[in-house]
Amino acid sequence: MTIDQINFENKKALIRVDFNVPLDEDHNVTDATRIEAAKDTIIHVLEHGGSVILMSHLGRPKNKEEEFSLRHVCAKASDILGVQVKFVEDCIGQAAENASANLEPGEVLLLENLRYYSEETAGDAAFAKALSQLGDIYINDAFGTAHRAHASTAIIADYFEEKCFGTLMNREIESLDKVMKTPERPLVAILGGAKVSSKITVIENILTKVDDLIIAGGMAYTFIKAQGGKIGDSLVEDDKQELALDILAKAKETNTNVHLPVDVVIANSFSELASTDHAAIDQVPDGWMGLDIGEKSREIFHNVLQSAKTILWNGPAGVFEMEPFAKGTIALGDSVAMATKNGAFSLVGGGDSVAAVKQFGFENQVSYVSTGGGAMLEMLEGKTLPGIAVIKG
Repeated sequence: MTIDQINFENKKALIRVDFNVPLDEDHNVTDATRIEAAKDTIIHVLEHGGSVILMSHLGRPKNKEEEFSLRHVCAKASDILGVQVKFVEDCIGQAAENASANLEPGEVLLLENLRYYSEETAGDAAFAKALSQLGDIYINDAFGTAHRAHASTAIIADYFEEKCFGTLMNREIESLDKVMKTPERPLVAILGGAKVSSKITVIENILTKVDDLIIAGGMAYTFIKAQGGKIGDSLVEDDKQELALDILAKAKETNTNVHLPVDVVIANSFSELASTDHAAIDQVPDGWMGLDIGEKSREIFHNVLQSAKTILWNGPAGVFEMEPFAKGTIALGDSVAMATKNGAFSLVGGGDSVAAVKQFGFENQVSYVSTGGGAMLEMLEGKTLPGIAVIKG
């Protein structure tokens, strides 16, 4: 069932959103992307005669600390939705039930932080049932928490006859399906970031599905060292060298082209103020470390990406947070943007790559930017996410 098939007239929609947004020291929202992402679903319910009760977590409170109160998010949510968002100081119990019962069609209520109760993360059925009393229809629109079997994301669905995904969740699932299930070929995946260990299951799952795999970032040095290259003081996982060789062997068997950097920007310390130079990736001198991909690598990756029809990008090419080592990640962004402009479908996901895409202004030049790092990784690993399974059935 989709949001378009449900009659919301005079009904209360209980929507699990992901309003886990960053706040500054004065409790102002500094990045409202996740609130904006939920807007379409909320407005749809309101425009179709319903009222909305929003539930979310914020941070990781240990003892109901005030700094984690969702009260701080109310003003920003009201601005974005164009509707005054009411707030109630609990998410279950009499106060929440009264606030919900008094809600008129067209109104929005935000519940207090779900994680003020340990029962939320424990997936407690009684807590999920108490939450379910507040609405007539359940909508999950929180992709960022879909991989958690929490009370409000998975258990609660059992207490509703009418339940569906929100617009955001549908877009996330459709985008990932476009890459993992029905890609137009060639399909190129870019995997970056620091460690092979954090991406092992992703690599193993996508190796048979992609035509080309670009490996960038810190994890590349483990592959280079495993093949006998000299990497100086670059980041390496010595215990993963054999695994890296296995991955390369499997890629040969499946006719998957693996593209590793050939040259790198090196530095004599992990600092923005370090001395820098260029080197072949397998000839990094002792006392130096690779912190970004070099010009030849950028050109090779660019050419691979221009032939792509579908692109998955997860992880940066270097330490993009430091200006001297950002050029490789920016070049990848340019290449993905150009391929997208020429008709490729591009999906960007994972905390660091999303941050890079936003920082360097590529957000509107790619097809889709995922809102859920951990959830997206688990889908790329081939796992079934609890928050999706309970609604898909």
